[in-house]
Amino acid sequence: MGAIELRTAALAPMREFYVGAVGLEVLGESAEHLSLGNKGVELLSITRADGLAADAPTAAGLYHSAILYPNEQSLAQTLLNVVTEAPQSYAGSADHAVSLAFYFSDPDGNGLELYADTPKDEWVWKDGLVQMGSAALDPNAFLNEHLGKAAAEAAATVGHVHLRVGDLQQARTFYADTLGFAVTAEADGALFYAAGGYHHHLATNTWNSAGAAPRAATSGLGSFTVHLGDEAALLAVAQRLSDAGLTFTQDASLITVNDPWGNTVRLLA
Repeated sequence: MGAIELRTAALAPMREFYVGAVGLEVLGESAEHLSLGNKGVELLSITRADGLAADAPTAAGLYHSAILYPNEQSLAQTLLNVVTEAPQSYAGSADHAVSLAFYFSDPDGNGLELYADTPKDEWVWKDGLVQMGSAALDPNAFLNEHLGKAAAEAAATVGHVHLRVGDLQQARTFYADTLGFAVTAEADGALFYAAGGYHHHLATNTWNSAGAAPRAATSGLGSFTVHLGDEAALLAVAQRLSDAGLTFTQDASLITVNDPWGNTVRLLA
C-alpha cells in the first residue's frame, strides 16, 4: 500500500496530531500541503482545501487509515506518545487475532488505526478466509508488557485502508472482480480484501453508510494508493476496467479510478 491523501480546512491541527502525537516525520511542507512519513517513506499526504463541507460518518468515504508497526515495541511507544499528547483522540482497541489494534480520531474526525500484526503462522484460514475477531485488548496491559523493550529498527508502513461504502455487493464487484483483490474475510456489514496472503489491505463496510450515494466534495479522503508490483498487473487491471465500462485515467505506470462512491484509487505498477 502507498500513501493516503487527506483533505483538510486546517493544516495546523492535523500537523500537531500526526507529527506531535503520532510521531510521523515531515518530509515536505508548504502553506497548502504536508507530506508525512516514516524513515523517509511517505505515508500521509495532507492538503489544505478551503470551502469543503465536513465529511459525514453516514456518507461514503474514509472509515480509517491504518499504520502498521513492525513490532509490538514500536507500537507501544507510539501508543504512549498519542495518549500522552492527544488523549482525547483515543477511541478504543481490539485484539483481532491477526493483529493488535488501537483506534483514534484525528482533529478532523478521520479514523486512524495503529496496529501490529500477530505472527503470520498463527493466523487461521478456513475455506480461503482468514479468521478475525474483536476481543478485548487492555491498552495499559499492552504498554506494561511491551514498552521499553528493545526491538529491531524497521519502518512503519500503510497497512490498510478501510472505507465506508453504500453497498457491499457493488464493493465486491469493484474491488475484487475488477481491481483484482482477493476477498479474505466477511463480517456482518463488511468485506475485507488483500493480495499475497495478507489478512487485509483494504476493507469496506456499510455499518453507518448503507445506501450512501456517490460522495460530494468534502474534507477527509482525497485518494489512496495501491502498489500492484509490476506492469503486467497494471495492464490487467486496465483491461478489466475497460471491460467493465468504467472511466479511468492511465498515465505511464499510474491508473486513477473512482469506486462507485467516488473514493479515488491510485494504482501504481
